[in-house]
Amino acid sequence: MERKILLSTPHMGDWELEFVKEAFATNWIAPVGPHVDAFETEFCQLVGTSHSAAVSSGTAALHLALRLIGIQAGDEVFCSTLTFIASATPITFLGAKPVFIDSDRISWNLDPELLSTALAQRAKIGKLPKAVLLVHLYGQSADIDPILAACDRYEIPLVEDAAEALGATYKGQNPGTFGRVGIYSFNGNKIITTSGGGMLVSDDSELVSQARFLATQARDPAPHYQHSQIGYNYRLSNVLAGIGRGQLRVLAERVAARRRNFEIYQQTLGDLPGIEFMPEASFGKATRWLTCLTIDPEKFGTDREQVRLALAAQNIETRPVWKPLHLQPVFADCEYIGGKVAEGLFQDGLCLPSGSNLSDADLKRVIQAIKRVNAVKT
Repeated sequence: MERKILLSTPHMGDWELEFVKEAFATNWIAPVGPHVDAFETEFCQLVGTSHSAAVSSGTAALHLALRLIGIQAGDEVFCSTLTFIASATPITFLGAKPVFIDSDRISWNLDPELLSTALAQRAKIGKLPKAVLLVHLYGQSADIDPILAACDRYEIPLVEDAAEALGATYKGQNPGTFGRVGIYSFNGNKIITTSGGGMLVSDDSELVSQARFLATQARDPAPHYQHSQIGYNYRLSNVLAGIGRGQLRVLAERVAARRRNFEIYQQTLGDLPGIEFMPEASFGKATRWLTCLTIDPEKFGTDREQVRLALAAQNIETRPVWKPLHLQPVFADCEYIGGKVAEGLFQDGLCLPSGSNLSDADLKRVIQAIKRVNAVKT
């Protein structure tokens, strides 16, 4: 059996190790420390925002963001349906309820027209959501301008989940920096990683200051341990922040490598019958964090699941596109707005190995494996 090709693995370099060595040499191991401060500053400079707070995960960042914009028990939050569950679970942490919105076909992200129509209908009956949670999927920005305009029309705060979209652009600006608050993830499979970690960003200095306060157990400024609010143990460690600083320095290289993966896949597989790749919307540049495609079983000769299983038998990891959250059993009682776009993408969609450290030989193995499936089935 040949070596396993995984979907998306960490890609470390020399900078990361140097910063970690510095953390050990100075004994700054625990949460907070000079690397955390520097990581926040450097991240702000990179994405073009004023303030940031480094935390233990993207989920933690999203939880803080929703709490700080005032989401409470009983509230409703409109949320993209085609995404990982961590986009929606923080809504439930606060006792609120998600309402899921279907995707468009241009970007696979939340459909701006559906959102605008839904908000207009809700306004008529006096039941507007308390926030809109927009996810930027698989390294591609959603169409932010009409979504933000719809939110502003009703004075609804926009929270951006850019966990998968660091390094992408929307009309020259970084997704995650348009709304009231944005979040990013540095999980091990992301385009850059701190092993585990996340970042909350905003141009609202008081909001970010409160995020840091809540993330450090909401400890009051007293010589003893005093707490007037419930907080969380969410701050990023100085060691992991050092890894993040090193990763920031190679972000452009990592994006270029993943886009190259996509281009090779598209050039070699794009002519196969029934294969369509996730489009790149004209309003921005995608990172191609994961190369995603759909497979029409009638044209290709078999469905996405059979392709996935055939590649798994050859020690190649692929994965279905996210199962829409409105189809998840845990959200069975939640409202859904839209049609069948996200459901169709899940049914036919497949994510290919996309790591920035894939070799040409790795890519060739994946490509040949898919071509073999097609040759057998047609």
